[in-house]
Amino acid sequence: MLTSLANIFRIPDLRNKVVFTLVVIALYQFGANVPSPYVDFTQIQKLTANQGSAGVLGFLNLFSGGALTRLAVFGLGIMPYITSSIIIQLLTTVIPKLEQWRDQGAVGQKKITQTTRYLTVALALMQSTGLVYVFHTNAGNLLGTSQTIDLILHYSIWRAAFIVITLTAGTAFVMWLGELITQRGVGQGMSILIFANVVAGIPTGLHAVLLEGGRLKFGVIILVSLVLLVVIVFVDQGQRRIPVTFAKRVVGRKMYGGSNTYIPLKVNQAGVIPIIFASSVLYIPILLSNIIPAKGFISWVNRNVTPTSLFYILSYFLLILLFTFFYVYVAFDPHQQADIIRKQGGYIPGIRPGQPTERHLAHILNRITWPGALFLGMVAVVPSLLMHLWNINNYPFYGTTLLIAVGVALETMKQIDSQLMMRNYEGFLK
Repeated sequence: MLTSLANIFRIPDLRNKVVFTLVVIALYQFGANVPSPYVDFTQIQKLTANQGSAGVLGFLNLFSGGALTRLAVFGLGIMPYITSSIIIQLLTTVIPKLEQWRDQGAVGQKKITQTTRYLTVALALMQSTGLVYVFHTNAGNLLGTSQTIDLILHYSIWRAAFIVITLTAGTAFVMWLGELITQRGVGQGMSILIFANVVAGIPTGLHAVLLEGGRLKFGVIILVSLVLLVVIVFVDQGQRRIPVTFAKRVVGRKMYGGSNTYIPLKVNQAGVIPIIFASSVLYIPILLSNIIPAKGFISWVNRNVTPTSLFYILSYFLLILLFTFFYVYVAFDPHQQADIIRKQGGYIPGIRPGQPTERHLAHILNRITWPGALFLGMVAVVPSLLMHLWNINNYPFYGTTLLIAVGVALETMKQIDSQLMMRNYEGFLK
């Protein structure tokens, strides 16, 4: 195992990618610990020491690696970009222009990416404006404490505007860092940054659970976590292989085809994307509560949109199911796959090309997506249910954290392993 891992640093190209990714993560963590200008450091320390995890902004603070409570330059993290991506993907199905761009290939994808970036900046501007107002008026209430804390020194419109610009620029910079990792590093950039944030908070979160719940409850949660860890790895490796046969064809003087292959459909085809999407959707009421100054609405959000409430747990579970099906059918379109197989002269044994192949693929995809979606939902909410029953509020995100950490780690390791195999090195995933 150690020898196989050492092979990573024997390949210059792969070594450079890994080092580049680590440098970007370090730069991101540095920006997540640099407070914005005109922020009261004393109040930040007071809020960090006494904050609760079940506050209305608690899970946003999780995804920002704690940068939110520090009002850091990267305090918003990548949540505006994720929310923007969800909005664009949903609008693609109803706006003909976006659908036309999607079907244009690389050129259209470039336009969609640019539109997503503009929408990200707009969302970051709106979100940072609400957060600056919140941290000036009732930061303690929204982060799970009863204290009245003002994080802004000598609050004024100009200072608030400068902080808003700083947070928005930080979000744009984080978005650029994520794209750099995707292009020049290892793994999917946005997922890697989320992975770095949630993993950094695991030791602190588990220590908080130990202090609040005691050794017995802490031991049960650790045991459940180990079982979930094994299940996550097992389900992530599961796949349904659909056999495909390509007929022989003559092109010029050469004969092509005549081979047998398969289409691998994973049980967990969507990975951790539905978890991130569901968290982003549940963040929308929180974003609106920062903008809409209605005390009744803010009170409802503060009471129900918290990871320890049954409303949140049930909504989270249902949204994960919904987004799993949505993402799987976007990533693997049965009609498009059947058309590609037909054009390449292939067929599934026992299934006619064209419409029958499309129905066959859709039937299989539907059957394997259900257990994958239920698996994602159960892993995300089981630890939260335990903590809800035991009234543990300090770390109610453990299921989500565990799923994201394991999922992103496995995908990144698979990418590194495939590059090792391409260069005739033994991989470390057996």
